Amino acid sequence: MKLFKTLSVWCMAAVVAFAVSACAPTAKSEGTGGYIDDTVITTKVKSALLADKNIKSREISVETFKGRVQLSGFVTSSEDANRAVQTTRGVAGVKSVENVMQLK
Repeated sequence: MKLFKTLSVWCMAAVVAFAVSACAPTAKSEGTGGYIDDTVITTKVKSALLADKNIKSREISVETFKGRVQLSGFVTSSEDANRAVQTTRGVAGVKSVENVMQLK
């Protein structure tokens, strides 16, 4: 009976250790906390772009990974693209901005 309890404890410890390590970040994937942080940054960037009435931000897509923001979609001029990049850089938490927007 003592052997069974010992094996049960070791198995439970292994399951807990495996579950905790599954949430840890790697070079190509985020941990749970990083994912939430990036979601907040994406939301803030989208809000900032919507607040700027000079940018047609509904056609701009925003993706964030570890603080690096990628702007894609379509804009009517290069000035609009530059303005969107500058607006994005002003958002707290943004480390860098990649502009892959295309002109219509």
